[in-house]
Amino acid sequence: MGKMPNLGSKPLFIGVDGGGTKCRASVYSADNQVLGTGVGGPANPFHGEAQAKVSIVQSVDMALANAGLPSSVIGDLIAGVGLAGVNLPSLFEAMNTWHHPFKKMYLTTDLHIACLGAHTRDEGAVMIAGTGSCGYSFVNGKATIVGAHGFPFGDKCSGAWIGLEAVKAVLLASDELGPQTCLNDLIGAHLQAKGVMIVDKMGAAKSSDYAQLARFVLEAAEQKDEVAIKIMREGADYMSAVAEKLWATGPSRMSLIGGLSGPLTSWLKPSVAASLSNPISQPEFGAVYFARQQHVLANT
Repeated sequence: MGKMPNLGSKPLFIGVDGGGTKCRASVYSADNQVLGTGVGGPANPFHGEAQAKVSIVQSVDMALANAGLPSSVIGDLIAGVGLAGVNLPSLFEAMNTWHHPFKKMYLTTDLHIACLGAHTRDEGAVMIAGTGSCGYSFVNGKATIVGAHGFPFGDKCSGAWIGLEAVKAVLLASDELGPQTCLNDLIGAHLQAKGVMIVDKMGAAKSSDYAQLARFVLEAAEQKDEVAIKIMREGADYMSAVAEKLWATGPSRMSLIGGLSGPLTSWLKPSVAASLSNPISQPEFGAVYFARQQHVLANT
């Protein structure tokens, strides 16, 4: 444990970014320096409110320990919390009325904090391509969400969607009803299964399990595999259309974020790829930015 930071009398902020796979929390000093970061379990209340609350506290405890601060400091923290799932009013209400351990908690969606973090200002747009996918813009106080329907209903061009498309293509190829593809061997080796045994293996799979298969599609597409190229083109065409819809809302800048953002950029329509800006900061910074704003408003 390092030397304990001298915090003075200024409030300490924590930013929490809670998604379906993990929850990240970062403690920030009054001058926006990251003092410590922690990562907890899943925190999408749609998949369980109790688990989301446990994961938030777990990630905050780890961030405090990483900052060399005692866990008792949690009661002094002003928390900005951005969660997946709270775009549904019932879940927002459930999480917002939580008897949380913080001094104050300001709740919003994970999309809003990702946008605030990417642009470090009140307006802009983001496209997210990770385990799930969606588009979001915030302009003149108005939020626009494109997609975000969740897997398997939507989330086109997400890791989960790419993985599911790959499994479908492999099964068609195994019945000789679709074109042969090197995905047969890549996915067969990963799952240790062929044909109908793939269905047996993936029967109870979650979106994160399908997302693990996306890397094989990217690898196959690099090897000029026609089936993999078709999957990537279809996904990227969708994301390019999402970008154009978001630009129509008038944001000053747009970023592509998420685990697939790097490899996906080259598949986008060239005009769309050229219009993107690198994210300036992390979603946890966006959560703190939001909390600072709300805290000022609440105290004026």
